[in-house]
Amino acid sequence: MVIQPIYLPHLLKQPRSTQVLSVDQAIADLTTLTPVRGTVTVRHGGTFLEVIAEAETIVTLHCDRCAQSYNQRLALDTKEILWLDNQGENAPLASERELSWDDLSEVLPPDGHFDVETWLYEQFNLALPLKNLCGKDCQAPQVPNNSPDNGFDRRWAALADLKQQLN
Repeated sequence: MVIQPIYLPHLLKQPRSTQVLSVDQAIADLTTLTPVRGTVTVRHGGTFLEVIAEAETIVTLHCDRCAQSYNQRLALDTKEILWLDNQGENAPLASERELSWDDLSEVLPPDGHFDVETWLYEQFNLALPLKNLCGKDCQAPQVPNNSPDNGFDRRWAALADLKQQLN
C-alpha cells in the first residue's frame, strides 16, 4: 500500500486533527534491504503541522576506509514543525532581499498536501552517517609492493614511491 499525500483541510476533520499512519513499505528512491517500518503521526495545529516519526530500515553502505560494503540499521525518532502559510505562494519574487531566521523554515500552503513519503525519504537521508565506517577495527587496504610479478598496476607506482618516502 502506497502512502498517499495528506490533504491538509481533511486533516482538520480528523479526531484531534491528527492522523497516524503505519508504514511498512519501500520508499521511492531510497535503496534499502528491508521495507521502512514504523509510524508517522501528523497533527494539524492550525498554523502548523507537527510531524512525528518512529521508523527504521536497513541500508547497504560502502566503507570510506576499506571500500567494502556493509549493512547499517537506520532508525528515525524525530519530530518536525512545518509552518502553514499562504504568503509563500503569493509573495513577489525579488532578485535580492534580506532573510530572517523564519524564512529558513519549510512552509506549506494550508490548502495543500503533505507528502509523507517524500518527508520520510528526506528524514532517512538526513539520518545517514556522514562518515561510513564498517567497524571500529576497519583497516585501509595495503598497497602492494610494486614488483611486476605481484600484479601491481604501474599507474600506482608514483603513489607507492611517495608512501615509501614518507615512511
